[in-house]
Amino acid sequence: MTDALIRPLNGHTIEKLHPIPPEALDTPAPVIAEQAPADAEAPAVVEAVDRPDNPLADWLTVPDAPVLPAWARSAASIKANVGAFVRLTWWQARYHGIRTPKYLVKTLLLAARGFYRATVRLWPTLSAQDHSAAVKALRVQSKAKPEDVELALRLQMAHAKRTQTRRWRFGTAAVAVAAATIGIALADPLLQMGMAGAIVTPLAYLGRGKETHLLDHGAPPLRVDMSAQQLNDALRAAGLLKSGRASDDEKDAPRVSCSMGPVRDGRGWAVIFDLPRGGGKTASDVLAKREVIAQELGVDEIQVIMSRVRAAKGGNAGRVSMWVADDDPYLGTPNPSPLASAETFSIWDPIPFGQDARGNRIEVPVMWQSMFFGGLPRRGKTFTQRLMTAAGLLDAYVRHYVADGKGGADWMPMRAVAHRLVMGAEDDAIEALKAMLQELLVEMERRFAILRELPTSICPEGKLTPEIVQRYNLPVIFVTIDELQEYFTAMEREDREQVINDLCRIARRGPAAGFVSNFASQRPDADSVPTKLREIITLRYSTQVVDRASSDMVLGKGKAAQGADASVLSEDHVGTGVLVTGPASYVTVRADYLDGPGFATLCAKGRALRQAAGQLTGDASGDVTAAADAAGVKLAPILSDVLEVMRHSPRMFTTDLLAGLVNLDEDVYGDFNAERLAAELETAGVKRTSKQVKISGTNAAGYQRRDIEGAVPAEILLG
Repeated sequence: MTDALIRPLNGHTIEKLHPIPPEALDTPAPVIAEQAPADAEAPAVVEAVDRPDNPLADWLTVPDAPVLPAWARSAASIKANVGAFVRLTWWQARYHGIRTPKYLVKTLLLAARGFYRATVRLWPTLSAQDHSAAVKALRVQSKAKPEDVELALRLQMAHAKRTQTRRWRFGTAAVAVAAATIGIALADPLLQMGMAGAIVTPLAYLGRGKETHLLDHGAPPLRVDMSAQQLNDALRAAGLLKSGRASDDEKDAPRVSCSMGPVRDGRGWAVIFDLPRGGGKTASDVLAKREVIAQELGVDEIQVIMSRVRAAKGGNAGRVSMWVADDDPYLGTPNPSPLASAETFSIWDPIPFGQDARGNRIEVPVMWQSMFFGGLPRRGKTFTQRLMTAAGLLDAYVRHYVADGKGGADWMPMRAVAHRLVMGAEDDAIEALKAMLQELLVEMERRFAILRELPTSICPEGKLTPEIVQRYNLPVIFVTIDELQEYFTAMEREDREQVINDLCRIARRGPAAGFVSNFASQRPDADSVPTKLREIITLRYSTQVVDRASSDMVLGKGKAAQGADASVLSEDHVGTGVLVTGPASYVTVRADYLDGPGFATLCAKGRALRQAAGQLTGDASGDVTAAADAAGVKLAPILSDVLEVMRHSPRMFTTDLLAGLVNLDEDVYGDFNAERLAAELETAGVKRTSKQVKISGTNAAGYQRRDIEGAVPAEILLG
C-alpha cells in the first residue's frame, strides 16, 4: 500500500483534526464513567501518574491520537484501498503496455543522440585539443620572443606523442568494439537482446534532455476528484459557509474542519467534516443541499451519499459523513439473493435485502415490524417486496396470508404455500379479502388471550417467542398484500373504511402477536392508500417516483428534505430504492435479485418444509395445482390457469373467466374467445355438466369449478 492512494489536502484548506476511523462510525461511543467520589479508592497507577506534583505526568500521558493512518484502521478500509491499488496497477500496466512500440522507437532515437553526444565529447580528448591550445599560444608568443621557440618545439613534440598514444588507444577500442559486434551478431538471440540493452540503455540515458521522459505520464482519469478546496467551495456556493473579505482573497473565510479525509474509499471519495461554529448551519442543512453540492462537485446527485453522524457514533449536530462515488453506484449486474440458494431460514433473523452504494450488505429485521413498498410500475417494487416474503417461505413456522390486487402471475407460486391466497380485485376476490382480514383479527385476539395466560417464565414480555411458536403451535403470520390501491378503488365506501380499519389494527397491534405486515402500492395518495394506514408502518421502501411529494407519501412527510428522496432515482435504477428504517435513518439500497422461477423454486421448498413439519394448512393444503406440482404430475396449463382464476368462485360466467385469464397472462390468452376456450378445456379432459350457470339470479354461459376439477387425476384430489 502506498501513500499515493491517499490524496493530500490541497493547500491545507481543511483544518486537520484527529482522524476518526471508519469503524468508529458503526460502533457506539464509549461510555464515560462519572467521576469517583473523593474518598473512593483509585487505582495506584492512575494516582501515581495523574498527581499534580508528578513531573513526569505530561510525559507519561498517552496522546489521544491514532497510530495507524486513516486508510488502515479497519479491514474494510484496507480492503478498499488494496482494491484501488490493484485497479491502479492494472490500469498502468495496460496504459504503458500498448505504448511499448512507441517507447522502443523513442529509446533508439535517444540512443542515437547519446552516441552523437559521446562522439562529440570524446574527440577533443582523443585529439589532445587541450594541449593544442597551449601550443598555438606559444607559437604566437614565439614570434614576439625568440627565446620561447625551444619551449614551443618541446610542447609540440609532447602534443604529438600524446595524440599518437590516444589514437592508438582509440583504434584498439574501435577494433574491440567491432570484434564484440561480430561476436554478438553470431551469438544466441537472447544474449543479443541483453547486450543490445546493455549498450542502448546508457546511450539513451546520455541522449536524454532535461524535459525528456521515456515513459508517458499515465494519470488514470478519475471521474471525480475531491480536494479540500473543492469541498469548501462547494459548501460555500451552497450557502452553507460564509464568504471572507474580498480584499483578503478568502483567507479569512470560514472552513470546515475534517475528522477524516478526503481519502479514497473504494470507488469513491470519503470525508467526514464538521461545520464551523458561528455560522448557524447544521448537518440537516447540508443534507437538504445535496443537489447543489453535487453540481458544484461536478457529479450527479445520485453519486453523493450523505448522512448525519450521531452522538452514539462520535458525532454532533454539525458533523456530516459524505461519500462521493466515481460513477453511478446503482448500475450494473444485479446481485443474486442469498435466499435463492438457501435451504432454510429463520424469520427471527434479519432478512438479506441488498447492498448500499459502497457494497455493504443491508439486512432488515422484520419481527415486530410492518413494511410498506411503493413506487412507479416496472421499477422492481413487487420483486423487492417478494424478497421479504421469500425469507418466510424457508421457515416452516411461518404462515402466509397473501392478496394480490392485480391478480397477475407474480404471486401465483404462493398457492403452494399460502394459508390464504386472494388473487384479483373482482367482487368475489374482495369478499375473500374481507373474510381473510376477519380471520386474521380473530386469530390475533386468540393469540393475545393465550399470551396473557402464559406465565412470565415462558412469556416474559407478553410477546411471541421462538419457543412459544413451536410449543403452542403459534406460527409467525406473514400478511402480504400487493397493489392495495386496486382493492380500495374497487370497493364501496363502507367496505373501504372497514378494510382500512382492519389493516390498521393488524399493522398496529399484530406485531406483538407475531404478525408481520408486508403491504405495497403504487403512488399512495390519500385516495388509494389512506394516511392513517401509511403513518403506522415502521419500515418503508420506495423505488423511483415522479417527484418529492410522491416520495414523501411513501417514505414519510419531510423525508425528502432530510435526504431520503426517491425522486432522484432514474428509470435505469430498476430494483433500487430508498429504505427508511426510523425517524432519521435511511439508506439507498440496490435490492437483491430474485426472479420469478427462483421465487417459484422457493415456494416449492417452502411447501416441502411445511409438509415435513406438519404446517401445510389452509388453501395450500387443498390446492389442486400445487398438489399436482408436488406429486410431479403435469397438469395442462389451461386447467391450472382456469382453476387459479376460479379460486374464489364455485361457478363463473365465460366472459368473466376469459377476462381473468387475460389478466393472468395476456400473451397467452389475449386472443382467446368462448369457442377456443371450450375447445382447449375439452382437449384437457373437461366434461361440462351444463353450459349455463346461475349467479345472483342471472343465467348465462359459464363453467362449474367442479367440472374443471373433474379433469384432474383422482389421486391428486384425494391426496
